Amino acid sequence: MKIGLYFGTFNPIHVGHLIIANHLAEHSDLNQVWFVVTPHSPFKKKNTLLQDNHRYQMADRATEYYPKLRASDIEFKLQQPNYTINTLTYLEEKYPDFEFCLIMGKDNLNSFHKWKNYELILERYEIYVYPRISKGNTVTKFEEHKKMHFINAPIMELSSTFIRKAIKEGKDVRPLLPENVWQYLDEMNFYK
Repeated sequence: MKIGLYFGTFNPIHVGHLIIANHLAEHSDLNQVWFVVTPHSPFKKKNTLLQDNHRYQMADRATEYYPKLRASDIEFKLQQPNYTINTLTYLEEKYPDFEFCLIMGKDNLNSFHKWKNYELILERYEIYVYPRISKGNTVTKFEEHKKMHFINAPIMELSSTFIRKAIKEGKDVRPLLPENVWQYLDEMNFYK
């Protein structure tokens, strides 16, 4: 089975994440897409995140009705801060019959060379890149790499940051979130 790993803090997960993941699950050779909820990204300040279990709960609820999508808390079990190469190695050991691939937005290619052991990732794993509208030039040395697959997915310019800010301002963001995720956020009074 070929699994696409979609890493993120998902703070909160929203319909843009689901649209991209479902597109990849339905229109590529990936059998499933796992939302790998990151407890602490080396590039983000931890104090801006909801607790790990809440973000995982939202991702789990968001994927509830999609058989090819699932939430994963695998990184919660790994030493923090964690790096993608460590997660990939751990998953290969835990699921030796699965083939794992990465999913990332095209804008992430600009900083991919800063990832720990990025050369090893490129050597050992396929990377599925979805389009993003970004400021500046995203042409990188990785665009011609044989392990890079550029997917013609819908362009989603919805961000968790925008959603958090809108909730804080009292805006109605229900159309931007799966209904059960909105209910969880509302019940827990998050981001207000």
